[in-house]
Amino acid sequence: MHDWKQHKPWFDEECLGFLDQRKRAKMQWVQDPCQSNVDNLNSVRREVSRHFRNKNKEYLRAKIEEIEANSKIHNIRDLYRGINDFKKGYQPRYNIVKDEKGDIVADSHSIEVRWRNYFSQLFNVHGLRMLGRQKYKQQNHWYLSQVLLRLSWLSAR
Repeated sequence: MHDWKQHKPWFDEECLGFLDQRKRAKMQWVQDPCQSNVDNLNSVRREVSRHFRNKNKEYLRAKIEEIEANSKIHNIRDLYRGINDFKKGYQPRYNIVKDEKGDIVADSHSIEVRWRNYFSQLFNVHGLRMLGRQKYKQQNHWYLSQVLLRLSWLSAR
């Protein structure tokens, strides 16, 4: 089987079996598009959709009960964490960035170098007066170090 990223926590081995069943029914229909195979494919699709819908409902009920339990026992951190998971939903992480030339960069080292260059250019402002330049460089160095620290944390994940 495939080693997919799991975006649906309710998706389990049983669901994989249903997907495999649907795939077999579709392949059977593609090889022989007779009416009995069409009817079989439609019934399998209905059954799989019903199963997925029920699994999702069970998961949501359990999640809501967990949030209610956290509310009743005054576990505020887990309560809001559960609520925010519902509100935000799935948020994909983009691991692709364009470099200075406009080419797409996908490996983590090149992405880190690109962000480092971008922020160094962003914080490197020319034309400052001599009096404020030293203070600005100190602030600039601090901001840049904070940004690079955050980037290193992100790249370590």
